[in-house]
Amino acid sequence: MGFKMWQQSEKKQILSNGAFREPFQILSITLLSLLLPLSFLLLARLTTAHYLFTFNTYPTISNPPSLLFSLFLYTYPTLLHPLVSLISVAALVHALTGRVTLSNSGSSPDPPVRPSLYTSWIFLCTLQVCVGLGIEGSIGSGVVGTSAVGYERTLLSKTVFFFGLHETMMYWSRTVVKPVVDDTVFGLAREERWVERVTMAASFGALWWWRLRDEVESLVVVAEVIREVSMSGSLADFVGWWLYYLTVTIGMVRVVKGVIWVGIVLVCRQKKVKGNAGDTIGNEDKV
Repeated sequence: MGFKMWQQSEKKQILSNGAFREPFQILSITLLSLLLPLSFLLLARLTTAHYLFTFNTYPTISNPPSLLFSLFLYTYPTLLHPLVSLISVAALVHALTGRVTLSNSGSSPDPPVRPSLYTSWIFLCTLQVCVGLGIEGSIGSGVVGTSAVGYERTLLSKTVFFFGLHETMMYWSRTVVKPVVDDTVFGLAREERWVERVTMAASFGALWWWRLRDEVESLVVVAEVIREVSMSGSLADFVGWWLYYLTVTIGMVRVVKGVIWVGIVLVCRQKKVKGNAGDTIGNEDKV
């Protein structure tokens, strides 16, 4: 009797741990995956702030920049641009070939290496803190994206960039974030489920509608405005412009792949319908 009670309590504990681990894994993957689009948002705000400070349009900013935001303005792009560029280039190559990954996200039978796992968590947590502090500093300084510059991109450009940024975020999640979270929570790699994809897509869509759609254009708008007034921009402005069109290229690849997939599905269905119609006519002739 006592053994049965102990066995039932152990089962309940396992179920409760599983019920806790699943939501924790999904929440962790979602929040850490959003670091990439948030990095784009921070870079866009830093680009806007640099433009406003450089061209003496500082009165359009409501509050003087804080010391923290000034530090981010002149140092953080140097650190963030290479990281975002590396991920974006890898995502583009992966979209074209489907072979390149930043980490071993396969289902390896070996247990996770703890020092490497700890290093990954330190990197992700540091990135999260830095991005959060940078965005908080930009809010305190009143930097608000392209509305401060006065230019906007077309709806088509925004749509293609949306698909490209989502594809880049999913690549970042699958190759960097998910392996770390899965090894920490479950001790092994797990297949991606639909609930994870839906949660990340919904979170990214909310972030896009809330901030990204109006502010991320600063990456390309500022560089084009500087070129129109025949002035030389900084290296950070060029990298921001390059990142924007690199993400647009990823979006175009995804759109083309989607159109090809839909075309293949329609052709296969049409052949299937014709084959069924031919079988029906043959059976009627036999009768």
